[in-house]
Amino acid sequence: MNNAENDYLSAEQVAEYLLNNRDFFDAYKDLLFELKIPHESGRAISLVEKQVSVMRERNTDLRRRLSQLIQNARENDRLFEHTRRLVLAMLDCRSLDQLLDTVQQSFESSFKVQFTSIILFDASPTSKARSVTLNEAQHFLGRHLKSRQTVGGGLDSDERKFLFGRDAIQVGSAALAVLTHGDLFGVLAVGNRDVNYYRSSMGTLFLSYIGEVLARMLHRIKLENHGRL
Repeated sequence: MNNAENDYLSAEQVAEYLLNNRDFFDAYKDLLFELKIPHESGRAISLVEKQVSVMRERNTDLRRRLSQLIQNARENDRLFEHTRRLVLAMLDCRSLDQLLDTVQQSFESSFKVQFTSIILFDASPTSKARSVTLNEAQHFLGRHLKSRQTVGGGLDSDERKFLFGRDAIQVGSAALAVLTHGDLFGVLAVGNRDVNYYRSSMGTLFLSYIGEVLARMLHRIKLENHGRL
């Protein structure tokens, strides 16, 4: 190998040198304007122009992310306030029917939920609740009852039909909270016509929290009614 080949620097070596000597262009400022970089428009631009362009793109991206964070924070504040009011109203309920009405009305008026379904297991036929046997529920919702986890999206058509009955044909996506506090009391489901509204990747914090409070209220009512809802 001759000396000319030994003196050749690879692109990686040049990049490493510049990274390790970040003040290089302080001593060679003219190079900033001599170096040309291809641009999408077809014309070559200087390194300074390219740097300004990159910074503008990063600034635009950061502003977009900040705007999204602010929007999410406002939405979470709204959900938290509605949840707080609903929980306080639930704590004031003294009967099963009053409790169910409170949840239904809040979901419809405050949370703007398009479809709400509360199904209780082996509830009294005199209540407003839709009551099914645990065996029937396990046939359609077995995987969810077993995990006892709140899910956002991922409910198949048979599950949606069981949860929403005649309205199921209008439900494009749904989320589900299992009502459990020691015992399994039932399920709370919400639906939307938009197939992408409730997604498997979405957060379920507020629905899960409401479900936990509702389950505890059902537990209290069951104790007061000597073991029956």
